[in-house]
Amino acid sequence: MIPRPLALALGAFIFVSWSLTAEPVAVRYLEGRIRGFLTLRDQDNHIIGSGDLCQFARGNRVTTTLTLHLKDGSLYEDTAVFSQQRVFRLLTDHVAQKGPAFKQPMDMSLNAATGSVTVRYTDDHGEEKVIADRLKLPPDLANGLVSTLLSDIDPKVRETTVSVVAATPKPRLVKLKISPVGEDWFSIAGAPRKAMQYAIKVDIGGVRGAIAPLVGKQPPDTHIWVIREPVPGFLKSEGPLSEGGPVWRIELASPVWPKGSP
Repeated sequence: MIPRPLALALGAFIFVSWSLTAEPVAVRYLEGRIRGFLTLRDQDNHIIGSGDLCQFARGNRVTTTLTLHLKDGSLYEDTAVFSQQRVFRLLTDHVAQKGPAFKQPMDMSLNAATGSVTVRYTDDHGEEKVIADRLKLPPDLANGLVSTLLSDIDPKVRETTVSVVAATPKPRLVKLKISPVGEDWFSIAGAPRKAMQYAIKVDIGGVRGAIAPLVGKQPPDTHIWVIREPVPGFLKSEGPLSEGGPVWRIELASPVWPKGSP
């Protein structure tokens, strides 16, 4: 089974906050059990880490966990819990990033029902800090669910907007604008297939959004490729995982067996 959702840490580099009201994405395909293996590469195509995707459903609650282990000892892990009754609703999310690959070690947890958000981070002086806040969270909150939603968004829709809580390290509510770019070809064992490419843009908004590209603060778009027929599924993503971080590629991996094994 091809794993679909990947928890993406989008918007962790934004410096603006506003209240959003938007409709959550409708469920077209119910999520269930998934076990997938991943490869993490840099922009020079070097393998810099490996990962796992685990997902299971109990009743109407689905838990999905993305774990990435980098060769330098860094760790990225995101666990999202959501419901899928007619629409996708995020319930909780917990993301942690630590190690030399990340400019700032950070741990953020949120509860969508209560609006509570807790961010634990280490500042520039090596001191541990904690920020506890309460936000008015919209129903289209998508922390840890972006690629899951791509499997259910109608590719004919020109643009879909969702909300994300970002830690900068102060928690902020920001927008992601998701747009289909077009179809790209790939192959499986030499057989050609087609994938839909999506671009995800962080919308800073307001005056700060207008000047962000001029001062180098506008983060690069993230791109995700999804196979759509007959069943949608994640193929790969390219984008940063943290504030000011490099563009990394996450893609599916196949097991490699020792020589001589049956």
